[in-house]
Amino acid sequence: MQNNHQILSHRLLAPGAAILQSQSPGSQTITLQDRAVEVFTDFRYARPFSIGSRATIDEVNDKMIACGVRLLFVADGDGVLQGLVTYTDIFGEKPVRYIQEHGGPRGEILAQDIMTPLAKLEALDLDDVRKASVGDIVETIKNAGRQHMLVSLTGDTGSQVVCGLFSSTQIEKQLGMKIELSDRAHTFADIHGAVSKAEA
Repeated sequence: MQNNHQILSHRLLAPGAAILQSQSPGSQTITLQDRAVEVFTDFRYARPFSIGSRATIDEVNDKMIACGVRLLFVADGDGVLQGLVTYTDIFGEKPVRYIQEHGGPRGEILAQDIMTPLAKLEALDLDDVRKASVGDIVETIKNAGRQHMLVSLTGDTGSQVVCGLFSSTQIEKQLGMKIELSDRAHTFADIHGAVSKAEA
């Protein structure tokens, strides 16, 4: 078989050559009028981290520190999503309430005891996100009273796939302003409406 491939030219690196440093999303300055995808953590390019439901609260905290994140997905051995656990879940009221209701030491609390289960997880639709502005996402996060908003799409098999998320912490850094979260979480109909207005 004939080989039509070519050998590319190559040369020694020059003295003082450096390694290109990627620009992290959190380092880019944005405005409320910019497209929402500018502050979107896309799981095609940013790896989502997960942990098992039987991991202890200390193991959850250790993995968050090791991965440099404040949210972990909780999944079974086959990677099926069971819920998610955040930094606030670890250091907020949930562990205290769990001990009050079930007793035992804090160190025995498991991820499944403080996570938000799959049945209570809501997500924005990727198609709506693509039409939205950063300001729409900020209003959505404020209205929801949450630090993270998941985004999903419909996979090839028709199943729902979590494809990314928005983080209030990351958006605050890029905007240079504080996002004041609502004291109460609203219904998903309200949340969806806040983003869908971008279609108008």
